[in-house]
Amino acid sequence: MTSVTRIGILGGTFDPVHTGHVDTALAAHRALALDRVLVMPSGTPPHRSSPPSASRFHRFAMAALAVTGLPGLMVSDLEIGHSGPCYTFDTLARLHGTGLGAAQIFFITGADAFAEIATWSRYPQVLEMAHFVVVSRPGDPAAALPARLPTLAARMVQPAASPSTTGDGLAQARHGLKVWLVDAPTPDVSSTEVRRRLAAGESIAGLVPTTVETYIGQHGLYSRGDAVARFGKSLA
Repeated sequence: MTSVTRIGILGGTFDPVHTGHVDTALAAHRALALDRVLVMPSGTPPHRSSPPSASRFHRFAMAALAVTGLPGLMVSDLEIGHSGPCYTFDTLARLHGTGLGAAQIFFITGADAFAEIATWSRYPQVLEMAHFVVVSRPGDPAAALPARLPTLAARMVQPAASPSTTGDGLAQARHGLKVWLVDAPTPDVSSTEVRRRLAAGESIAGLVPTTVETYIGQHGLYSRGDAVARFGKSLA
């Protein structure tokens, strides 16, 4: 019997992409034996009060560099060209439009973000658009979510320790959409901290992939001089 393709989706602003993003994608890929994970930069993030610091072009390029050479990971341009807010529900609807069914899509997010799922656009309908893969973040273990979100606890499951395309844990994926809880170590890093360090002239070694660090340096992204050049003397 031919196995059903399982596609992981890791969306975000990626301003810039960092090692936490990469490790989250890899953790989901391993835990659920996904066929591939699409790292999908957003065009216009809906929950930010200010636009991303780097352009869409730079954010997409950095995401592409971050996944180069990592088996099972690839960048997607599905959202980067959209001018309106990129809500998860709409992203999943566009994926359905490509021919993927809800049971084939595994939307990856951090435990900190999923804890606020009730505030997401089109909740609770968004939970019927895909499986959700919730990966622990420093200070936010995925295993704590059933207690934090008791109304969703019944659909929360943990993947098998050694998943395979025919394993019992993945067989559950064909019997209703789940919220998969993946407790895996991910580094305590944020794009905000990376931008702060760069603006202060501090090192970001180890916080972003080395290819991304090189790209940022080559293009002078996130430095104070870059901000002045983009926004004028008011920031001087």
